Amino acid sequence: MAEDTNPDETIHAGKFLSYRKTAEGWEYVTRSNAKGCVAVLAMTDDKRVILIEQFRPPTGRNVIELPAGLAGDIPLQEEEPLVTAAKRELKEETGYIAKNWTLLTEGTSSAGMTDEFVSIFYATGLTKMGEGGGVGGEEIRVHYVHQMDFPKWCRDRQAEGKWVDFKIFAALYLARSVSQSTESRLWY
Repeated sequence: MAEDTNPDETIHAGKFLSYRKTAEGWEYVTRSNAKGCVAVLAMTDDKRVILIEQFRPPTGRNVIELPAGLAGDIPLQEEEPLVTAAKRELKEETGYIAKNWTLLTEGTSSAGMTDEFVSIFYATGLTKMGEGGGVGGEEIRVHYVHQMDFPKWCRDRQAEGKWVDFKIFAALYLARSVSQSTESRLWY
């Protein structure tokens, strides 16, 4: 890793995260093992959104999410392009590869808590190539949700005590604009 040139004070450095403080006293967390985060809105030809579900220790419950992960976190692949990481994560977590890739947006995940930056990609032209489920002990469950059933499906998962990551809704909205649909209302 390159020498740290950030003037902020490191309060604690863990294996993957550092807890830092600015000169003005603002505390935040930064990743020490990745150059970025990626998430993928994968849409089947029959308009089903592919989502994942996994237990997330910070929340203490299962969370419904877009397939996602880190870029540059594999030794000797620290300069991995973001789209390459997105392709890898989609295949590892869902078993799918995609023919078409579009960058939907990039932005902070929680600007008051971390400097983490997320790039969300839209993947279409999908082909099932494996089982998915994640790697290294990840216990990922894959869900296929038709875009028209999406709001109710999410409410039902929340009623079960699961959390639904809001980035899914942002990705769906942005994908609609990319598809240049002429519908007068949102399709989810």
